[in-house]
Amino acid sequence: MRRAAALQIGAVSATLALAVATGAVLLGEQASAAATASGASGYASQNGGTTGGAGGQTVKATTGAEINAALCNRASTSTPITIQVEGTINHGNTAKASGSCSTADDVIDLKQISNVTIEGVGSGAVFDQLGIHVRESSNIIIQNVTVQNVKKSGSPTSNGGDAIGMETDVHNVWVDHVSLLASGGEDEGYDSLFDLKHNTQYVTLSYSTLRNSGRGGLVGSSDSDLASSFITYHHDLYENIDSRAPLLRGGTAHSYDNYYVSLNKSGINPRAGAHAKIENNYFKDSKDVIGTFYTDLMGYWQVSGNIYDNVTWTADGSENHPAGPDPQSNTTVSIPYSYTMDAASCVPSVVTRTAGAGKGLLVSDGNCSTQSPTAPPTTPTPSTSTTSSPTTPPTQPAGTNLSLASGAGADGSSKASGTSYGNVRDGDLGTYWSPSGTTGSVSVKWGSATAVSSAVIRESAGATGRIGAWSLVDADTGAVLKSGSGAGTISFPKTSLKKITFQITGASGTPQVAEFETYA
Repeated sequence: MRRAAALQIGAVSATLALAVATGAVLLGEQASAAATASGASGYASQNGGTTGGAGGQTVKATTGAEINAALCNRASTSTPITIQVEGTINHGNTAKASGSCSTADDVIDLKQISNVTIEGVGSGAVFDQLGIHVRESSNIIIQNVTVQNVKKSGSPTSNGGDAIGMETDVHNVWVDHVSLLASGGEDEGYDSLFDLKHNTQYVTLSYSTLRNSGRGGLVGSSDSDLASSFITYHHDLYENIDSRAPLLRGGTAHSYDNYYVSLNKSGINPRAGAHAKIENNYFKDSKDVIGTFYTDLMGYWQVSGNIYDNVTWTADGSENHPAGPDPQSNTTVSIPYSYTMDAASCVPSVVTRTAGAGKGLLVSDGNCSTQSPTAPPTTPTPSTSTTSSPTTPPTQPAGTNLSLASGAGADGSSKASGTSYGNVRDGDLGTYWSPSGTTGSVSVKWGSATAVSSAVIRESAGATGRIGAWSLVDADTGAVLKSGSGAGTISFPKTSLKKITFQITGASGTPQVAEFETYA
C-alpha cells in the first residue's frame, strides 16, 4: 500500500516567528474547568462547555436525507436537537434538505448551526463513503458512529476525503466513541480521518479509533494557518497510520492515555510553534512517534509517563527532528481542566475495551478499569493483612539490594489508605504498598544513574499470588525492560537509570507489594 509523504509548506507570519523563537505557550482566556453535564471532557469542557442538543427535541433518522431534514426543520439554526441515527448512511440515501438551511448531497454538512448532537443508536450508525463536515458551527457532539472509506478521488467522493473535518470558526465540539477508518493513503484516494483547520478551537476526541489511513489528522492546514488550538485527544486508538497522529501547526494540544500501534512513518508532530502535552500514552511497534517532521519550523512538547514499546527512531537531520530515542521535554504546557489518567501500562487494555463505536460508551474509571459513563468510580477496599513473610520466597539475587541504598526513594500512582511507597524499600516484609484499586505502579529512584539488571517483587503473605500481568519500565525513557505475570525475580539486560517502575496491569485482588528490591 503506497502512501504520499509530501506536505506543502506555507508562509510563516511574524507572529509565528516570535512564537518559535520564544517557545512560549499562550493559552488565552479559559473558562471554568468543570465538565458539563453532557460528559464532555478535555478542552471541549472549556469555553462555556459542550452540551450539543441537550434539552431539545430528539428525532430518529435512518437516512442522510432524514438527518438533513431534521437539521432544517428546527425553529432556528440554534434550537437544540439530538438526532439518533441507525443504519447505513450513504450517497444513495443522502440528499440536501429544501429551504434556506445549508445542507448538501454528498456530505453531512453541519454548517452555520449550533446545539446539535448526532449519535448512533440501536444496531449502530455507519456513514459509508460519506464524511461529516463541520463549518462555522458550535456546540456539536458526534458520538457512537462509524465513518468509513471517505474518498477525495475516485468515486464516490465526499468531504475532501476526510472522515470528519472541521473548518472556519468552529468551536466546542466533542467527538466521542467513534470509529474512523480508511483503506489506504492518498494514492488510494483517501485523505485524512480527523482534520481541524481555519480557527477550530476547544475540541475533544475521546474513546475513538482511527485505523488504516495514510493520515490520522491535522490541526492547521498550512504553516500560516495557526489559529486552531486547544484540542484534547484521550483514550483513542491509532492503528496502522502512516503519519499525522496528529500533525499540529501552532496552537496547543493535550494527548493522554492513547494507544498508538503501527505508526509507520511518524506520529505526534508539533511544528510551526505548536505545543503538545504528551503523557501516559503507549506507543507500540512504531517509528518516530514524537517530534517535528517534514520541516525545520520546530514545535514543542512536554512528555511524561509514556511507554515506548519497540519504537524505532531516525537520526536528527534536515526537516527531521525526532524527540527520541530518549524523549525529553523542551517546554511546559499548562492544562486548564482537571483530568484523571490511567497508567500508561494499562492503556492498551483500557483503550481496547472502550474505544470506538458499539462499545456501549464504556469509559475508564481512571484506575485501569472500565465503567459505564454514568456509573460512579469504585474504590476497592485494600486488604489489611500484615503477615510477616511470603509463603514462597522468590530467588535471591547476589549482591546488595540497591533499593536500600542511602539516598534512594520511592513514589508511584495513587496508594491505598494506610500504605506507603516507602514501605517497598524499608526491608520489612510486614509493611507494604497497595494501589487504590487492583492496578497501579510503584517506583524506586536514585539521585544519580544506577546500573540495575534484576528486581525482586515480594508480596505480603496474605496477598501472595494476587499480582497478575505487569511491566517493568525504565521511567527515565519509558522503555519496557521486561513484562510478565506474577511476583518474583525479574532479570533483564543491565540498564543505567535513575528510576525504575513496576506497573501492575492485572490482579486477582488488591496487590500488596511488601518489597521492591533491585540489584546490579
